[in-house]
Amino acid sequence: MKRLKFRPGVIVVAAAAALLALTGCGGSTPAASSTADNPYGLIQPGTIRVASLGDSKPYTFADASGNFTGFDVELFKDVAKRAGVDNVVFTGQDFSGLLAAVANGQFDVGVAAIGITDKRKETVDFSNGYLAGYLTVITTKDSGIKDANGLSGKRLGVVQGTLQEAYAVKNFTSTNLVRFPDNNTAIAAVNNGSVDAHFLDYEAAKSYVQQHGLVSAADIPSFDAPAGFAIAKGKTALKAALDKGLAEAMEDGTWKKLYQKWFPGSPMPAQYLPKAEQTATPAPSK
Repeated sequence: MKRLKFRPGVIVVAAAAALLALTGCGGSTPAASSTADNPYGLIQPGTIRVASLGDSKPYTFADASGNFTGFDVELFKDVAKRAGVDNVVFTGQDFSGLLAAVANGQFDVGVAAIGITDKRKETVDFSNGYLAGYLTVITTKDSGIKDANGLSGKRLGVVQGTLQEAYAVKNFTSTNLVRFPDNNTAIAAVNNGSVDAHFLDYEAAKSYVQQHGLVSAADIPSFDAPAGFAIAKGKTALKAALDKGLAEAMEDGTWKKLYQKWFPGSPMPAQYLPKAEQTATPAPSK
């Protein structure tokens, strides 16, 4: 490659021009202006682009009009507003690629009841936790599966990249795991007999049980990996703002109100209630 040559005079003039651009008229630097206009380092200033799921009711899902709604969606919009951002755009993704899409800058945040684990923290940062719950095995009424022990030798569906997959790999070692991109596809496989059962979140399981006449075979506590908002590494200002907004939403009762709306009758994790109301959390009843 040919090396370019510059005359000394040109370099001096260019340097002087650059210095004037940075200091002239007492104005702020472009970098400072950029930081002021976009303090959270968002892809588009004033807008938070969110990677989510369109079929994870009641957490995140698309309604009949194609608009995203659910507990996580309403909570995140409330938290974002507290951080000074009213425009939040949700886009559906396969869960298996969601964290990578946040990490590589395609989205500002991932919101989909994403459990915080050490493995995932190698890829992204997380807000403080805002949800903890149970994992559930659902199956057909005539499958013969009555509890987790009944999964031995069976074909169990899991959504790739989820906590359920990680738990099943570790604990259901005699079960044949079948991986799916989303819950809807897995439930279809249960109904057509391609798999014997599906392992998913407790709240989502309740909806599928009602819709498809399935039954719950096991509810397993999962309080060691609470859900958090996924954020690209290095966005410390955004993380701090989300953590502050979450704390406010919990303490003023907003979190509780949304939980009661989206999870009626479900056990309520006490650690997210206003401090004056915190009590022991009961196990779910079938």
